[in-house]
Amino acid sequence: MEVFNTPNKVVITCNRRLSPYLAQEVEALDFEIVRAFNTGVEINASVNECVRLNLNLRIASQVLYEIKSFRARNADELYKELVAIAWEELLPFDGYFSVTSNVHNETITTPLFANVKVKDAIVDRIKDKKGVRPNTGPELNRAVIHLHWIDDRAEIFLDTSGETLAKHGYRKHPGKAPMLEALATATIMATQWDGKSPFINPMCGSGTLAIEAALMAQKRMPGLQRMNYAFMHFIGYDEAVFFEERRRLKELTDKTNLPQIVASDISDVAIEIAKSNAKTAGVEHLITFEVGDFAKTTVPDEKGIIMFNPEYGERLGVHTKLEATYKRIGDFMKQECKGYRGYIFTGNLDLAKKIGLQASRRFEFFSGKLDCRLLQYELYEGSKERPGTVATSQEIRERTPEIYPERRADERTSERKIHKLIRRRDQNND
Repeated sequence: MEVFNTPNKVVITCNRRLSPYLAQEVEALDFEIVRAFNTGVEINASVNECVRLNLNLRIASQVLYEIKSFRARNADELYKELVAIAWEELLPFDGYFSVTSNVHNETITTPLFANVKVKDAIVDRIKDKKGVRPNTGPELNRAVIHLHWIDDRAEIFLDTSGETLAKHGYRKHPGKAPMLEALATATIMATQWDGKSPFINPMCGSGTLAIEAALMAQKRMPGLQRMNYAFMHFIGYDEAVFFEERRRLKELTDKTNLPQIVASDISDVAIEIAKSNAKTAGVEHLITFEVGDFAKTTVPDEKGIIMFNPEYGERLGVHTKLEATYKRIGDFMKQECKGYRGYIFTGNLDLAKKIGLQASRRFEFFSGKLDCRLLQYELYEGSKERPGTVATSQEIRERTPEIYPERRADERTSERKIHKLIRRRDQNND
């Protein structure tokens, strides 16, 4: 079964609410989106093209290459369909594989049972054809097979990624309540940061946002951090394809004209963790780390992006103390970050109200299972109006059509006078 050079259905998964940003990445690699959904996108690609996707994508979780789709009402029908697949042409008979699944079928009480049926079908087929039984287990560091079985509709995939792509491999010390690397990338993409102007990250924690910003500015792909993928453990893998893509990505890395990136935290332990993670990612020299209160963070004169990911009060901190912190964040952005575009990522909208600024945009995200928002603030250097000028009625009407009636002010005044005269006449008649 030739899969490395045969285009077929490929599903690229991601965490909830990240698919619009994943789609941008996939399209930038010149793939056409067949279908987009809440947790991923679908394209057509060969496994060799999946090699490229695995090394380039920042937001994806898994890259899944479909082998077969079929109907299966129960586990017996599932086994019958799977044992007919030529697994001996895909998996080394002396190798190792694992099975993952997404299962919702009324005849199955646990996905683990479905996983066992998949393993049984594969092992039985290879043992019948080769006389040798391959090893299986839970580790995702070699060949991985994925089952997607909803009601009576089943699909079986080669998981070309193995370990999730959403973790970028540099965070050896996560710190407290860290932001997932893929989520951090998506939030930066949402800001439309140009990768050239300053990126300021007070309260940086383990440094994920600053590190992802540095990687993006340098055009350094997270795939360069990793030397093992599931696609390497399928029959037909050509390591020349992998190393050629790595070589190409290294050449694309931009080491000139890089922006100022500042990351600060009041905890010296957090900064040491952030520095260690940045060193592992290869971007420590691109980030200025500072220890101290966020209000003392260096803000360059050149205007750019400032992004906070403060505590939410859900997992860390005390709510009443955080109210004062959020208010101080708002004051700091108003007073010290004029001309910047400010962002606050939070899972607590009640606390966000304490910021004291009106958000111009709100982006929806999930952090784990927590419903979160990325709030955008325009931090004007002065009044929104031009100095020395007063907005005309027409200008106000054009800027606020949702609250400005269609009728002119003088028309409304005339109508009020008429109604007042009618009421006075009626009272006199009474």
